[in-house]
Amino acid sequence: MRRDGAASAAPADHYRLRPGQPTWALLAPALVLLAGLLAGGIQLPGVLQGALFAAWVLCARPRLPEGLWLGGTLLASLALAAHALPGFSPLPLGAPRPISPDAAPYALRLSWDKLLVGATLLAWWWQQPRRPRVQPGRAWLCGLATLLAVPALALALGVVAWQPKWPAELAVWLALNLGVTVLAEELLFRGLLQGALVARLGAARGIGLTAALFGLAHAPFSPAFALVAGLAGLGYGGVLQLSGRLSAAVLLHAAVNLLHFLLLSYPLRLN
Repeated sequence: MRRDGAASAAPADHYRLRPGQPTWALLAPALVLLAGLLAGGIQLPGVLQGALFAAWVLCARPRLPEGLWLGGTLLASLALAAHALPGFSPLPLGAPRPISPDAAPYALRLSWDKLLVGATLLAWWWQQPRRPRVQPGRAWLCGLATLLAVPALALALGVVAWQPKWPAELAVWLALNLGVTVLAEELLFRGLLQGALVARLGAARGIGLTAALFGLAHAPFSPAFALVAGLAGLGYGGVLQLSGRLSAAVLLHAAVNLLHFLLLSYPLRLN
């Protein structure tokens, strides 16, 4: 049965695929690798690393201690998502141009390595046990508070300014942001990391630590943006915990990013 719920009550074998599932589960990352290879965006080193990553995540878990598998999966996912491994070249989808007058030029591009992370972790997540809804009413309130608080903090810190717009790239941007960036980040931070931390530390500490690490991952952009991302991470984590649905965290993350794209400086205000 598919899993789309929280991991607060995860048993010790929470990360284990059932027998016979890894074969078809490998199809999703295999298609990404094939498409990237044909498009010239993934070279031989990337194919080899990507195949090893997918095999580790989807096939190695039954043969490894949980901590070793989890640590390896987190490190490899972060390295791929941060574009730190060779063999991957992004696919440009347009020339750089200013989206906001107070921000640097922005160019749409498809990152094959981050797409691979999302496809592989999605194949893993799809097979986790389904969890019941916990407090859906409070989840809606948490989501609404996140939608209001995150842009407000970003404006207060001067990370962005009020810049309403309707860019021509909206449809392509939305597909890339939801299908690549948001999906990979939520599967990695909320699905994988928060699930493990909540199971070990409890909901409050697990969500808080995950949010802090999520903010830290955005620190290269600026310390202020890291604070904004940390607050957003608290909201995404809270929605997952309260709703029992990772899809709720994905949609909330996408909604926050869409508000940023349409109403505020994008990507970030230049100082």
